[in-house]
Amino acid sequence: MVEIRIHGRGGQGVVTAAELIATAAFYDGKFAQAYPFFGVERRGAPIEAYARISDRPIRLRQRIYQPDYIIIQDATLVGSISILAGLKKETKVIINTEKNPTELLPTLKKSQLYGLPATQIAMRTIGKPIINTALLGAFAAVSGLIRVSSIEKAL
Repeated sequence: MVEIRIHGRGGQGVVTAAELIATAAFYDGKFAQAYPFFGVERRGAPIEAYARISDRPIRLRQRIYQPDYIIIQDATLVGSISILAGLKKETKVIINTEKNPTELLPTLKKSQLYGLPATQIAMRTIGKPIINTALLGAFAAVSGLIRVSSIEKAL
């Protein structure tokens, strides 16, 4: 089973990103689940969402504490919350940033870290800062777990 944790702010499509990952995995013939974790937060507050992908039914129903992948939709969260909690040696981190990602997360090995300017990509392609879709494409490329055609179908 592969576990994905997504960090962002309310209103950025964090929950939708998790749901799209799970739906795309389902279209690829896998078992999947997605769910959010937040309390009384409102737009702009830090939130998390989770997704799991497996070749077998998933019976686990809890937060993801040691993810295989972390997707960070908002780089301003770095240093303000524990986005790297539970990081394993092989955890891959995908971050929305225009900077060199090693500047933001210098404790990670370059082989673990993938940065892309998702906000710029979204503004250039659709004219709105809807960043979760660009990050889903990056996740598909980095992980090889879901196909871009399945993401498109989920959308």
